[in-house]
Amino acid sequence: MGIIEVRNVRKTYPLGKVEVQAVKGVSFDIEKGDFISIAGPSGSGKSTILNMIGLIDTPTSGEVVINGKPTSGLDDRELTRFRHEVLGFIFQSFNLIPVLNVWENIEFPLLLGKTSVSKDEKKDWIDWLIAEVGLTEWRNHKSNELSGGQRQRVAIARALVTKPQIILADEPTANLDSGTGEQIIDLMKKINRDLQTTFIFSTHDAKIVDVADHIIRLRDGLVTENYRRGEDVAGTASGAAFSAEQVGD
Repeated sequence: MGIIEVRNVRKTYPLGKVEVQAVKGVSFDIEKGDFISIAGPSGSGKSTILNMIGLIDTPTSGEVVINGKPTSGLDDRELTRFRHEVLGFIFQSFNLIPVLNVWENIEFPLLLGKTSVSKDEKKDWIDWLIAEVGLTEWRNHKSNELSGGQRQRVAIARALVTKPQIILADEPTANLDSGTGEQIIDLMKKINRDLQTTFIFSTHDAKIVDVADHIIRLRDGLVTENYRRGEDVAGTASGAAFSAEQVGD
């Protein structure tokens, strides 16, 4: 059993008088510590799946199970607590608060929920994160004084500040030049390795796919490939892909 189980999930959206099937019945598991790329062209369903795993959207049918707990029965308060305690989010547009400096942006999620840590423990943890993402000398700067790569580093530290088990990243390198994007990927891979945080990417970026240890490819709302480096997810071959029919339904 993985840290996340996606079970025959479908998502349908109304579009005028017709319904659009964004996700057509997909199933897969994600293990603790995975560095996983959910890849595919625009319209393939990857962002929709990421939003359902992140409890931002709900499946039309099927189930997303996190830490063995089905999420379809959670009420709004439970969903909010689950997002705060278990999940962290990184967005392509950074979503920093412009009136806050680096330290304050990273601290912000801790102000939204209950925390038992002392003021000193919180300061030490945020200071460590700022050092880890290479922004110690920028800690008092606001977002409009930072480059795109620096803003994404702040976003990564902010996603980690609640010590989530799972980080969901939607096209985190899309607004960065290729060199900066590679630095950000290296940073996330280091955090994945050092903290065993599970990273789940929705991405077009081949560089993320190249370093992912688990790759799921989508097309037209169906899984066309699902494999880990060195073995497929069923553990029976060396990276052989599953067909959409095998994985989807």
